[in-house]
Amino acid sequence: MKRPLVRAKLDYPFEAPACDGSVVEVAPGILWARMPMPMALDHINVYLVKDASGWILVDTGLNTQASRDLWEHIAASHLEGLPIQGLICTHMHYDHAGLAKWLCERFDIPLYMTHGEYFMLRALSQPTPDPLPPSQLSFYQRAGMPDDRIERMWQTMRKDPFTPPEPRSFVRLREKDHLQIGERDWEIKIGQGHSPEHACLYCAKDQILIAGDQLLPRISSNVLVTSIEPEANPLALWLSSLVALEALAPNTLILPSHQQVFKGLHARTQELQAHHADQFEQITEFLNEKPGSSAFETMRHLFPRLLSPVDDMLALGETIAHLSWMRYEGLVHRSLDAAGVNRFQLTQQKPAQAIERLNIRQFQNQYA
Repeated sequence: MKRPLVRAKLDYPFEAPACDGSVVEVAPGILWARMPMPMALDHINVYLVKDASGWILVDTGLNTQASRDLWEHIAASHLEGLPIQGLICTHMHYDHAGLAKWLCERFDIPLYMTHGEYFMLRALSQPTPDPLPPSQLSFYQRAGMPDDRIERMWQTMRKDPFTPPEPRSFVRLREKDHLQIGERDWEIKIGQGHSPEHACLYCAKDQILIAGDQLLPRISSNVLVTSIEPEANPLALWLSSLVALEALAPNTLILPSHQQVFKGLHARTQELQAHHADQFEQITEFLNEKPGSSAFETMRHLFPRLLSPVDDMLALGETIAHLSWMRYEGLVHRSLDAAGVNRFQLTQQKPAQAIERLNIRQFQNQYA
């Protein structure tokens, strides 16, 4: 049974800008703008940070003409006549780095990314193969997804209109690097799980965190296992990243990539931990009732409404991520049946309600 979670009480000190090229100053020398996205999550937040003689951009928006037009408007209208001097992409997802090549060429600026994010962006910029490669087909078949649903999902992914051209060079960001931008010193803090090496920027003096997708106020970052790394345990890495963020100042102003700028760091990290504990408990109860279920069947329990092809990919990957975390912690056992489908059962060591008593932190510390 899904249990209602108590919503964290967060503070939203600013009204969000519209997706029209307007900006909101969230701190001296830091502008917040939005780029539109033609999907349910209809925007991405981008930020502009003032340097001594220009501006540094953080994230880009999708590879669309609408986003390019808005960047032209922002550059002409809000930068006090100063040039754009650099671009930081927090990670490789298309809404964050889709215009990296265009912006770098248009304004003749360097791109700053972590190593893992830059090369994953390069890899995903390649043409989508057709037909579906055997290793990827096998991944979805082992998850128990019906072939017609796999084909529907793959054909949708092949028609992705936002695949960006790949930038050809970058400046590498590493954990604990420091960037001096204007009067502020920003420390690079690397998060994992949502993407390989997601870069957040933290100014300790002013208690400001440019959080990207690592910490969002009302939605949980998508954490999924994919065919690229089918034995991964990304949820362990993401939960560990939450613990690292909890070490920051409680009153930190958080600049996320979606929804609103907010305060309430600890309330939000604890709410996210509770959300995933609830997911673990739901899976435990489901496998107790239906032992030997596949990842796809478990997904249908966690996400019972009819899903779009893209939702199928995200929901299945997220379900496998939860099953993988539980498998690596010895809570479930995975076995391959005669039809080539992975089946999951609760282990004998843990009763059906064990997740209620689990202290997630003791497992997070293993990955810190």
